[in-house]
Amino acid sequence: MIETQNQRRIGRPAWLILATLALALLLACVPAGQDKGTSQGGPATGQTSLLEAIQERGVLRVGMSTFVPWAMRDAQDELIGFEIDVARRLAEDMGVEIEFVPTQWSGIIPALLTGRFDMIIGGMGIRPARNLSVNFSIPYDHSGMAIAAHTEMAAGFDSLEDFNDPEVVITARIGTTAADAAERTFPRAQHRFFDDESRAVQEILNGRAHALVASAPLPAFQVVENPDRLFLPIQGTFTREPIGFALPKGDVDILNFVNSWITVVEAEGWLAERKAYWFETRDWAEQL
Repeated sequence: MIETQNQRRIGRPAWLILATLALALLLACVPAGQDKGTSQGGPATGQTSLLEAIQERGVLRVGMSTFVPWAMRDAQDELIGFEIDVARRLAEDMGVEIEFVPTQWSGIIPALLTGRFDMIIGGMGIRPARNLSVNFSIPYDHSGMAIAAHTEMAAGFDSLEDFNDPEVVITARIGTTAADAAERTFPRAQHRFFDDESRAVQEILNGRAHALVASAPLPAFQVVENPDRLFLPIQGTFTREPIGFALPKGDVDILNFVNSWITVVEAEGWLAERKAYWFETRDWAEQL
């Protein structure tokens, strides 16, 4: 009986032995430290997170573009504005230096994705289409679109419907939510968009467009500066949108940090104080 059992053990099917060997080889090929948790939600084991990379580098690189009064250059060619204050405060609280990377707005998301800078702090509206490519922080501000009109070309216009006409020319900055709002609100009008906001402003000042659509308070500022050429056909804004930092996908640490930072400085009242200075006063105009 004992002899028969030993013979059966020795005669175990060859497929079982081969399967055992194959499993051992498969386990040996799995990289050390890899598990299901590294495929999403952050860098894999052994990789440096963006937050760690910024701290090691000692510099926060911020992609931005000029939008009055979000970001602009003063008389000494230094960057000033609401977003500039926000980025500088963020870098200060991270314990690093700040480096601004001016970028054309139409190419700012591709530039982020290729690693030219660490994040976008530039008054970027949180939009689902953009969110397919980047992560957004929680909102640190809310903006809206306003409209300024040319005094002669838009004489008698006092409603949004007046501008939705094939004979009307609407100007805005290309690639912005202002351009999106212009197309959505005035689908029958002609749309003339520019990569630089100053060119869009110049278009209406020169009488080549009936109206300018831009983030508030720019249209109101332009009316104050050019009362003989521009007016506000409607008061306030006709849209409202949340504004957030844009960040590369796949790194939960940096997203958590900026969300926590926004929560703290908002609770302090610092964001509201900076927003009031840049958007509700013109005290900064003498620096330009």
